[in-house]
Amino acid sequence: MQRRHFLSLGAASGLASMSVLGAFGARESSAATGSFEVTRSKSEWQAMLSNIEYKVMREEATERAGSSPLDKNYAAGTYHCRGCDLPLYPSKTKYDSGTGWPSFYQSLPGAIGTKEDRKLFSLRTECHCRRCGSHLGHIFDDGPAPTGKRHCLNGVSLVFKAA
Repeated sequence: MQRRHFLSLGAASGLASMSVLGAFGARESSAATGSFEVTRSKSEWQAMLSNIEYKVMREEATERAGSSPLDKNYAAGTYHCRGCDLPLYPSKTKYDSGTGWPSFYQSLPGAIGTKEDRKLFSLRTECHCRRCGSHLGHIFDDGPAPTGKRHCLNGVSLVFKAA
């Protein structure tokens, strides 16, 4: 009985480790590759971004909840892509989702691209900058009216420009 419990615990730990490594591990993602207007080599991206910015924007990692000062920023302005300065989200669509990440219910028209994300044993919608492919975060169906969407974003992927 104890051996079975031990083996079950080991298998569960292994699966948990794989999901964490899949979410935070170093890999070049498909959001960072493809046909984009703005392209840079891996070394160019690494030179212009901090370690956490690179991991999030180019490898689809996630910053720690509550770590971004942009989560509590409600000033008037526009949130731009850190990778290419494309305007992405107007401040008027930002709201406090209580998640610890900057959240918006709508992007600017034509600003983002999306793809299926099947990591962590679930199906989610990943969003990225349509111009440079930088990973921004995920879109969920639990947001406020009028869209019902929650664009849950990594603050390190964004630059706020006051109006």
